[in-house]
Amino acid sequence: MMAESSVKMETGRLVIGRVGGKSTVTRCFSKYPLKFIVPSKAGRSEIDAVWIYTLTYGGGIVSGDCISFDLTVEDDCTAVLTTQASTKVYKSVALKCSEQIMEARVGNGALLVLIPDPVTCFSTAKYSQKQVFRIMSGSSLLVVDWITSGRHESGEKWDFTLYKSTNHIYMEAKPVFLDTVTQPYRTLSNLGKKLFISVLLENGHVTSIAERMQDYQVIAMVILMGPKLKHIQNQIQEDVKKMMSGQLHVPSIRERTKASNGDGYTKPPLIASCNSFGTKGIGVVVRIAATTTESVYSFLHSQLTGMEPMLGLCPYL
Repeated sequence: MMAESSVKMETGRLVIGRVGGKSTVTRCFSKYPLKFIVPSKAGRSEIDAVWIYTLTYGGGIVSGDCISFDLTVEDDCTAVLTTQASTKVYKSVALKCSEQIMEARVGNGALLVLIPDPVTCFSTAKYSQKQVFRIMSGSSLLVVDWITSGRHESGEKWDFTLYKSTNHIYMEAKPVFLDTVTQPYRTLSNLGKKLFISVLLENGHVTSIAERMQDYQVIAMVILMGPKLKHIQNQIQEDVKKMMSGQLHVPSIRERTKASNGDGYTKPPLIASCNSFGTKGIGVVVRIAATTTESVYSFLHSQLTGMEPMLGLCPYL
């Protein structure tokens, strides 16, 4: 396990290997508060892909919980790690922070797809997660990492104390992607040849998260890389460029006049940016902000529908 989790007790371990020519869960261990569900049939039986659902006892992550697990996808295997519903993070008690740490290893010719439902933090919640992916040059990887503003039906919007999510990708021990999600604005700094990107979601003394996020209620990040996802990468880059070129433009005098009158000119309900990273643009990262969770589900479904032949099911159907 990674250094940060070395002092924590492991709560889960998964290994996916080839048995009888098919991707199979060869090791599955979990303990409270974590549980894995491996259905015997999640998609079409002729598709070589294992689906694994993660859940926590009690339906969410309790203040002070620490979940730490390992995932290994061996050569030429395909694994999908998902959830049955949004990951709920309950309110912080005595300022305790809940943590989730995952380290995944993806073999040559293997595909790992991480497509959870969004994290939903309750009022005063403090949550930190870290995901480390160690891949090979022939590995393929899809990661969706997203959060909603909270429980709208309870009047909670960006009312939590802290949300921190970190994703690191190493290809054959060399870093290709380092990201820290911590504020609703980015800071960039060069660490040697590494690019460190940080975005903050933390309630401060001057302004709250809700004030900084305004009308946007969802933040999402999608990472795609590897040979099996090249066609998806190309398509999503084209689609985001077209979508944003039609929404993000300098308003005309007529549009500005309408805006001042309070009608006809509104913020885009979903905005996205798309950038390549790594040697020769081996990967793509898409960042999304949206006014509704449903619009992000729709975006993810439409952009990832081309993965159905590889997974047996379309993500976020």
